Amino acid sequence: MSDPQKILLQTRDLSVGYGKQILFRDLNLTVGAGNLICFMGPNGIGKSTLIRSLAGIQKPVSGEVVFPSAKQAHLHMAIVLTDRITSVNMTVAELVTFGRYPYLNWRVQLTAEDKRIIERAIAQVHIGHLVDKRLFELSDGQLQMAMIARAIAQDTPVILLDEPTAHLDLNNRVEVMKLLKNIARVTNKGILIATHELDLALQMSDVIWLAGKEGNIVSGTPEDLVLNGTFDDIFQFKGFDLRTGKVQHEAHLGRTIRLTGDGYTYLWTRNALERRGFGVTTEESGVSVMIGANNQWSVLDEGDLRTFDSVHDLISYLEKGL
Repeated sequence: MSDPQKILLQTRDLSVGYGKQILFRDLNLTVGAGNLICFMGPNGIGKSTLIRSLAGIQKPVSGEVVFPSAKQAHLHMAIVLTDRITSVNMTVAELVTFGRYPYLNWRVQLTAEDKRIIERAIAQVHIGHLVDKRLFELSDGQLQMAMIARAIAQDTPVILLDEPTAHLDLNNRVEVMKLLKNIARVTNKGILIATHELDLALQMSDVIWLAGKEGNIVSGTPEDLVLNGTFDDIFQFKGFDLRTGKVQHEAHLGRTIRLTGDGYTYLWTRNALERRGFGVTTEESGVSVMIGANNQWSVLDEGDLRTFDSVHDLISYLEKGL
């Protein structure tokens, strides 16, 4: 069972940056067991720098990163960066095996337990069919899955990932996020992801870290950060309403349609009408569109009733009446 109260990593007055350029200042953050945390902020704010500082790759300006045990960092956390792999001739199996190297003795021999952990990681990421393929033969999505399997094979309490869904198509982005969410829940690990995937982060993360304007990071439940306006304040959305998840369209046609119905068909019909410049209301109006069964649309216009079988035909008729 997830235990977000169990702290796996915390920062104490941590400041990170380069020389005199401080990107984040006096951070006091925690990563709890079983939590998927998405770290978000505008481009160039310093997300990768913080990830590297947490991992010990880059020395902080001040403050410290604290673990609950005396383990060395490489035994406490695994990291997946955006850096391209140069050894593209190795196989997927060999790449995943590197996750066990921190535990090997001077003979560099895998134990039965090491092999079991490697096999489990490959199974968790569903890449068993790829183990004999060389890295240059993989798609971006497959390579990313292999990198995640290597991090899982390292079997650390914390996993840090920098933009793991960058350059992936929608299916692969969703698959990666669902995989990481499930791993955090099932294995009670703390997983921190630096990402731009706003829609997926809102739906799947337990906690969001939002990089503020003053070198601070606001941490909270996704829904709270939406409802209290923190997202709007930081990202300054232009023409996008995060509360509804919709782009705000201008009703430039000067014509309002009364739309009645429910479910997905209502939402997508409203989206089409607003995108084309109609105003949409549930109040009395000159033209009424009623959504019926089997995705049919009826239009009542000055006593004339017409029925259409597609959104395209509905919009075409309404636009002709302008």
